[in-house]
Amino acid sequence: MIERTVDDGTEAFLAHRSLLFTVAYEMLGSAADAEDVVQETWLRWSAVDRGEVHNQRAYLVRIATRQALGRLRVLGRRRESYVGPWLPEPLLTAPDVAEDVELADSISMAMLLVLETLTPVERAVFVLREVFALDYGEIAEAVGRPTATVRQIAHRARAHVAERRPRSVVTAAEGRNAIEAFRRALETGDLQDLLDLLAPDVVLLGDGGGVRPSVVEPIVGADRVARALATGLPLLRDRAQARVVQVNGGPALVVRLDGEIDDVVSVRIDGGLISALYIVRNPEKLSRVERESEVGR
Repeated sequence: MIERTVDDGTEAFLAHRSLLFTVAYEMLGSAADAEDVVQETWLRWSAVDRGEVHNQRAYLVRIATRQALGRLRVLGRRRESYVGPWLPEPLLTAPDVAEDVELADSISMAMLLVLETLTPVERAVFVLREVFALDYGEIAEAVGRPTATVRQIAHRARAHVAERRPRSVVTAAEGRNAIEAFRRALETGDLQDLLDLLAPDVVLLGDGGGVRPSVVEPIVGADRVARALATGLPLLRDRAQARVVQVNGGPALVVRLDGEIDDVVSVRIDGGLISALYIVRNPEKLSRVERESEVGR
């Protein structure tokens, strides 16, 4: 019997694969593109002289970051012609991801949309520093900027995100209770039940990608959102079924129609109330909720 061995370089790549995927996903908001970045990272890592690498994790992250930065600029141009609002590709995540509060926050729909407001380099610096705790020297190598400049970028990005990130931390139990109550209210279509769950300034965003009908402009305000959900956006139709899951480390609904995934509904919760709803209907973005995606730090 021939024993197959895995070399140190392959072991290092496999050990950090979920980290590389998460870095790329947080920068791109697209699981498909993040997977491409991971593959490109492997190809470049395979050609590296490992004897010259002192920190395998930092080196792999550097490769992935550079690949993601190049792809992010291309994606930015594509999104300019995207039909309707653009939302990140939802990921089905394991229940224990929600227990890592920092990781769950970093991949949440709310945070990914905040990161969309940063420049590509600001986004890379913020993700690598605040989420993955790389030192400034390692980040400087990854983004190709002087260390002093990276410190300035990090300070600017941190302040920008702090002004826009969710206001409160929600436990996994609180999130699940809120989404269960939301599912029950949708099932009944009771307007008052929905209103009781929504923050006064709640925002609803939809992403159909021009392929499926969806909200083309944000809907703002509890009354308008509740009416849209109860009448104009009947998520739970007669043949539809909703299941509570963990998407991007937080509570969400996967809605199936005739057995096929029709949409994914993620929520942002502040002060016990739903302050934002994100409804993804674009079928090109729904494949990653069929199986769990491995994310990690």
